[in-house]
Amino acid sequence: MAKQDLLDRLYAQVANEEDARTCTDISDAACREVPGNFFRIICANTLTKIGDLLINPKTVLAWLITAVGAPSYLAALLVPIRESGSLIPQLMIGALVRRYPVRKGFWTLGAALQGIAVLAMAAAVWLLEGMQAGLAIIGLLVLFSISRGFCSVAMKDVQGKCIPKSRRGRLTGLSATLSGAITFALSLVIFRGGEDPSMAFYGALLASAGVAWLVAAAVFFSVDEYPGASEGGNNAFKEALASLSLLKTDAPFRRFVITRALLMASSLASPFLVLVAQEQASLPLLLGSFVLASSLASTVSATVWGYMADTSSRNVMVRGGGLAALVCLLAGGFAAWGPQADWLHWLYPLAFFVLAIAHAGVRIGRKTYMVDMAGGTKRTDYTAVSNTVIGFLLLAVGGISAGVALLGNDWALLVLGGMGAVGVLSARLLKDV
Repeated sequence: MAKQDLLDRLYAQVANEEDARTCTDISDAACREVPGNFFRIICANTLTKIGDLLINPKTVLAWLITAVGAPSYLAALLVPIRESGSLIPQLMIGALVRRYPVRKGFWTLGAALQGIAVLAMAAAVWLLEGMQAGLAIIGLLVLFSISRGFCSVAMKDVQGKCIPKSRRGRLTGLSATLSGAITFALSLVIFRGGEDPSMAFYGALLASAGVAWLVAAAVFFSVDEYPGASEGGNNAFKEALASLSLLKTDAPFRRFVITRALLMASSLASPFLVLVAQEQASLPLLLGSFVLASSLASTVSATVWGYMADTSSRNVMVRGGGLAALVCLLAGGFAAWGPQADWLHWLYPLAFFVLAIAHAGVRIGRKTYMVDMAGGTKRTDYTAVSNTVIGFLLLAVGGISAGVALLGNDWALLVLGGMGAVGVLSARLLKDV
């Protein structure tokens, strides 16, 4: 009881509880479990976010691919597999998950498989080399990404059943802030010497990330989830195809997917900003500054975005998307036509910092909007359909932006900035939920 009382008081402080009217969209039984579930989900989310940053495919895995002697072109497969590999299968995953009234087990399974995949990567680094090691990392990343799909589908539904509507944004924001602060401290340790850490250190990072996912799986399994709506079917593939009809019949959902697709420019722009900086500067600490900027941005902004999303997640998407578009247009224009001076190159890490803040807003805003706009089985369908569609569009738009980058990385930033600006206009037309 003492532990429960402590959780209740802490939750009241964090959530700014004034009365019981916040539980208007979940059952009375689920409402009683909100404080404990709130912190269990935050703990699980924080652990997985730390794991994500410890095996960032843009840094750690890319370094490992070349360090083990594998061909460098394998590194180009990491980000598309990491992102689209977890999104595209979600239509089928959603059709499976929606049959079960209690869905926390799917998140637990997905997190455990991710942890096993990362631990296997650490073993591959030690036991294999060359092409064998590279292919092992790629294959395990496929398993990792598909497992992540189970977590993505299940999380939004469990969160929707266990956390009231006006408290979901701050939950996501607090998770991102905690993980950002921890990874910021880790980044200071990693780059303190100005040189790349040893292979043993990166292997330890992989092992630590794997353990983080396994612990997260155990924590999430302790969430008190009450049964919700379920819907069976004879064939998961047929159910998945039927779910796609939502894009035709559900106009608000269709507008949200279009908006989300346009606002993904905030994530696609980050690598081009780093490449522009690398082209125009050869500062030894520049890479470390980008890693620190990313972690610090999450730390200082995510909770603020989360509280704002509880008031209006649509406005958070508008503001985050607008800030991202502005950064892309300014950075691209500066790279193309700005003055050339060594001290000006430090503007790029600053721009990356602001872009990371903007992207945090876009992510928290659209995640909160997604959970709030639907209920019951429809929430799972919305998540699966939108993520699958975005997975395919990521591959398509990523290919287009790579083609534009042949003209110059600055042009890619300008195009993505324009795409983000259109996304802001689309977000303003969404209904506030």
